[in-house]
Amino acid sequence: MNFEYYCNTRMVMGVGKSKEVALILADIVEPHSTIMIVSDPGVKKAGLVTLIEKHLQEAGYSVILFDQVSQNPRDNECLIGAEIFRKEQVTGLIAVGGGSPMDTAKAIALLGPNGGIPEDYVEGKKAYTNVAPLVCIPTTAGTGSEVTRSSVITLSSSHKKITLKHALLRPTVAILDPALTATVPKGITAATGVDALVHAIEGYTCKLTNPISQAMGASAMATIVEYLPKAYENGEDLEARYKMQEGSLLAGLCFGSADVAAVHCLAEALGSLYDTPHGIANAVFLPYVIQFNSSENKPLHAELARIMNFAGKNDSDDVAINKLVDHLYAFTKNLGIPTLKELSYVKEEDFDKMAELAEQNNSTPSNVRVITKADYLEILKAAF
Repeated sequence: MNFEYYCNTRMVMGVGKSKEVALILADIVEPHSTIMIVSDPGVKKAGLVTLIEKHLQEAGYSVILFDQVSQNPRDNECLIGAEIFRKEQVTGLIAVGGGSPMDTAKAIALLGPNGGIPEDYVEGKKAYTNVAPLVCIPTTAGTGSEVTRSSVITLSSSHKKITLKHALLRPTVAILDPALTATVPKGITAATGVDALVHAIEGYTCKLTNPISQAMGASAMATIVEYLPKAYENGEDLEARYKMQEGSLLAGLCFGSADVAAVHCLAEALGSLYDTPHGIANAVFLPYVIQFNSSENKPLHAELARIMNFAGKNDSDDVAINKLVDHLYAFTKNLGIPTLKELSYVKEEDFDKMAELAEQNNSTPSNVRVITKADYLEILKAAF
């Protein structure tokens, strides 16, 4: 196997580390310059943005807040942010929140200095270059976007999701402070946690995986399965919150130099049509895609079951795979995540469009088993 693994993001983790944001920022951005904080209304309401803003202002930075971010970020939001970036002569960005603010901040860091629209970079019309410095401070344990090279953006005109992907989009610094996740509601804790689990599973099994990604993914899977139920039941359990951020980080490092696969392709199709939160969208399809994929490589999927302690070392591969599917379904159900059928807004007449969007996703070729629009349609029907 020939492979490359690269991550130039500095990672700083520990309870209370977000208080050191100004000191950390001083290494990459001149003091007294203008910083843009990218967040969303929910994170702002929780008071987490105010804390970061205060630390920066006390250190002499001018701060501009951009919080016009949807739960599935839009291209028009990125363009508004990029225009503000240029107008205010922003020097660096800080993303505070979950995957949506972090992905939006990456896009602004690219579009702000270089201009253009997101599709220009996906289609190769403009080169990835001159990306502004970005510090990511995740307030959930799920997306791993603080260490990945990707930014998933929804096109407002077509509802299609596109992925900006380049090594230069990796954040300059990731500050992981588990204390910031202590107030995350149970539903978001569950959804973002399963999102991280899917990152680890797909990064471990996809066609672009490598030994380093698999090592990160195995650790992430074992950690998340053990600690997500604990964080879900007691949000103030700081050990569980710490371990979940650790698991999310490792999952991000796992898929960040490999890829995701069919679960994400379906989840992004569902999210683009209905604005379904990404973690929930991943969770509703996870067991069904695993069942579909497992016939392609039984030893690999049996290995997943053993890593997550869903099966024993003496179980046959077939038994282990059955346990894997059953346990994943039960795992998400016990976290209060609805099934596809229970998402009352989902319409069967949209399945054909969803299957088409999923097939068009640029991560479809990475799926461990060849998957077509017809296969996606069958998985949608099974999940429903």
